Amino acid sequence: MNTLNTLRSAVRGRVWLPGDPGFDASRRPWNLAVEQPVAAVAEAADADDVAALVRHARAAGLTVTAQPNGHGATGRTEGAVLLRTRPLDSVEIDPAARRARVGAGVSSGRLQAAAAAYGLTGLPGSSPVVSVAGVALGGGLSWFGRRHGWVSDGVMAFEIVDAEGRQRRVTGDADPGLFWALRGGGGDFAIVTALELSLHPAPHLWGGRVLWPAEHAPDVVDAYRRITAAAPDELTVWLDLLHFPGSAPMVAVDITYLGEEAEARDLLAPLDRLPLPLSDTRRIMRVSELGSITAEPTDPGAGSSRAELLTALDDTTAKTLLADPVAPLMSVQIRHLGGAFARPSDSPHGPLTEPYALYLFGVPADPATAEAITARQRTLAEALPVSGRKPVTFLGPGESLADAFTPAVLERLRDVKRRHDPHGVFRGNFPVPS
Repeated sequence: MNTLNTLRSAVRGRVWLPGDPGFDASRRPWNLAVEQPVAAVAEAADADDVAALVRHARAAGLTVTAQPNGHGATGRTEGAVLLRTRPLDSVEIDPAARRARVGAGVSSGRLQAAAAAYGLTGLPGSSPVVSVAGVALGGGLSWFGRRHGWVSDGVMAFEIVDAEGRQRRVTGDADPGLFWALRGGGGDFAIVTALELSLHPAPHLWGGRVLWPAEHAPDVVDAYRRITAAAPDELTVWLDLLHFPGSAPMVAVDITYLGEEAEARDLLAPLDRLPLPLSDTRRIMRVSELGSITAEPTDPGAGSSRAELLTALDDTTAKTLLADPVAPLMSVQIRHLGGAFARPSDSPHGPLTEPYALYLFGVPADPATAEAITARQRTLAEALPVSGRKPVTFLGPGESLADAFTPAVLERLRDVKRRHDPHGVFRGNFPVPS
């Protein structure tokens, strides 16, 4: 405990130790269903503070795991010092170069708001509250990924603290091995304090959600299949089978289109031939408003998820998806991939060749519900044509990097880990398996 007590003098930011007021709140991850045991929590004041913490941990034989707010937490933190990087929140936009520099604590929504002022966009996902750095370290699936690829493909440089406590700038030229691993291989190799990434023009954006009663699900799925079979890269469409507590089952289509409204409506004409929806929020929008489409919670809560990559969405797959009620799940989501995702990528995952992603989510309100959710996720995944691999950003607490990467990629990641962190100073949410 003496070693942990000296943390207070090693860093300028706040430190919480077991027994301190606020310790339990400071260590909680975003997903409150995940228990996250840690030896201590430290909130870095800046990058210099991160470096000081890492030097202290290395000298004391401690392990450090970094999280802005705990999205993607797995609970594999026993004995570790949890480093909160929320105060690293600077955002710098270079509109001429179409480039942004963001601190490790910057959320996707904050980057989007800053970029939107210049008619530019990053590569945001469905939630505005996840950190840009965390998404990039997991590869990152975005609304605009069909047009621009993985979030990590757009990273030009990482600012890191290495396992010796040195601050460095990592690029494809300066350190190609570490740069490659950080672009989607997880957070097991260094502490990222900031990153530089490319931005993209977004002069026109049209999107929103169309929602129907579940009785129309077969027709909606059929329309979804026809739309995605011919969709240009600028169009992204997700399908959601929904059953929220206290309401009737529903089916939704979520949409973004990088272009004019008239073009989008032509591409989405099959939706207009369906029965009148319960609601239709499609409109011209700013890139800073993307979080409103799915309206995911912006506060922590308990959840249980499982993701897979689908090799097909044929008649059999569609029938399987609709054969049973959504409950006890809250949502069964299908995301259309393809486009730039399937093109070459110098990242651990490489091209994402499966045409669709499946995301199964439920709220484990009690042990019986949690068990039922897990069973339903397993049964459905086993009945569908899945590839057996999935992006790091979609891994669940019980999974590992072996569920995301091939043996050859895992060995390359092991080599990067051995060279850059041989003493195991860092522990990512998904550590490199030994």
